[in-house]
Amino acid sequence: MKKTDLAKSDAKKLMNRMSANGAAFGASASAATPDRREQRERDRALGLVPFAVKLNSDLVKQLQALSKERGVELNELVTQLLQKGLSA
Repeated sequence: MKKTDLAKSDAKKLMNRMSANGAAFGASASAATPDRREQRERDRALGLVPFAVKLNSDLVKQLQALSKERGVELNELVTQLLQKGLSA
């Protein structure tokens, strides 16, 4: 066996051990998943449900500008506008 083949074999063994242990690289790899999970739990506790829609880009720009103007999050603004529109 050549020296390079031995090095490749050792590297493969190391990679297999690392993947078996669930090792992640970087701080973002280990921090991203729990934060999303915690956010989903908080949203669920508040009774929030993800609701995806496709809107015209001009309308989205108007909504974003209005949310900045009012100083509220986009989710909160859309909730207010929907409630106002449905009650009318």
